[in-house]
Amino acid sequence: MTEKPYKTALIVGAGPGLGASLARQCRARGMQVALAARDPGRLSGLAAELDLTALECDVSDPAAVARLFVLAEAALGSIESVFFNASGRVKGPLATLDAKAVADVIAISAYGGFLVAKEAALRMTQKGRGAIFFTGASASVKGYAQSAPFAMGKFALRGLAQSAARELAPLGIHVAHFVIDGAIRRAGSSADGDSQLDPDAIAQTYMAILDQPRSAWTWEVEVRPWVEKF
Repeated sequence: MTEKPYKTALIVGAGPGLGASLARQCRARGMQVALAARDPGRLSGLAAELDLTALECDVSDPAAVARLFVLAEAALGSIESVFFNASGRVKGPLATLDAKAVADVIAISAYGGFLVAKEAALRMTQKGRGAIFFTGASASVKGYAQSAPFAMGKFALRGLAQSAARELAPLGIHVAHFVIDGAIRRAGSSADGDSQLDPDAIAQTYMAILDQPRSAWTWEVEVRPWVEKF
């Protein structure tokens, strides 16, 4: 069984929804947490609320991702768990999509996931423990009309997670992919009851997977509200 609990977390692509819920639940466990976003100013309130470190990072830039890990380690010490939530999205008819915009989406959702996983694996393999969790979506397993770029990025991210899980699990690193199959409820949403995914409930699932003993690790889990079709 992997030694627990993890003491530090780096949440990449953090925002006011799932990222904030993950940060709160990690902090409730006594973990030291760093948040990363392209615009860390958007995280200032959350960082102040939870006494967190907020860092700037463009996940599509290898140098920026390498620098992120150096800064996160300086603030927290060894990075024992990483949550990758970053993604890009552009919608429209396939024939009219802007090629550069599509490349940017894939660079954030898929290439960014690779860069973050690479830096995490570099460090975690030296210690023989750690966790790397990827946030997917419905589009990880089913492409929707006029949403090809999002599906391309999320399909690629799922492939990365599956390959990484097979490679890194024997080295003591838990890699998991989370298919968020439905809309995540936003603060102040008028959605009735549990017709949308509660970000706190999603984060609870992440924490449950984080706690799994090595003899029964999950590599993928799907979560959806009761109204979402399979």
